[in-house]
Amino acid sequence: AFGLDPKSGDKPKDKLKECFYDADLVLIPAGVPRKPGMDRSDLLKINLGIAKDLVEACAKFCPGAIIGLIVNPVNSVVPAMCEVYRRHGLDPKKIVGVTTLDVVRANKFVHEITGAKISDVHVPVIGGHAGASILPLFSQDAAGATIPKEKIADLDKRVQDAGTEVVNAKAGKGSATLSMAYAGAMFGKAVLAGLDGEPRTECAYVQSDVTELPYFASKVTFGPFGVEDVHPLGKLSEHE
Repeated sequence: AFGLDPKSGDKPKDKLKECFYDADLVLIPAGVPRKPGMDRSDLLKINLGIAKDLVEACAKFCPGAIIGLIVNPVNSVVPAMCEVYRRHGLDPKKIVGVTTLDVVRANKFVHEITGAKISDVHVPVIGGHAGASILPLFSQDAAGATIPKEKIADLDKRVQDAGTEVVNAKAGKGSATLSMAYAGAMFGKAVLAGLDGEPRTECAYVQSDVTELPYFASKVTFGPFGVEDVHPLGKLSEHE
């Protein structure tokens, strides 16, 4: 671990080598949070610059690391950072958008509605990490599949708008923090287990050929070299 004494006068950007050198996994929860009335696209200009500085440092000091981006808007930041890696001659598959929070929320809502044990609920969430691009596949979870069809559209909307709900509840004092930390830890554990030879699967936003879109969130298996397999979508309900 590396800590920086704020009283030292040292600038964090001058200590990136000490932070990143030879790392296997870098999680970047950087950038400014949303405020009421903002959507994720409003954050793009500021957060893109922050992400670029950090990803450039990763390219220099830990080019083999998996880079987990928790930087909104994920749907735009991930493709841009993949281009940064391409310019450095590095593998863009090392750049991963962390969408685990959407899964955590979908699982929680299914647990609340059905009473199923939350550790047994596993709802894949595909598409992206903003608004209508977020699509929970409730039909692919045993408990989720028991929810009446007429309730699914509203449940989709609740998952899609959960971040905005938190932003509004905090009244300008930030966005999701503890839930994002939990989701980030889930993602990090999956990647580290894969790097250690125990493949794990989580949903993530990555370079993909699963659909006609070049970047897409779906189930991704992490192995010894990072992204090992980007899974097809599987069977979808008529609504999905």
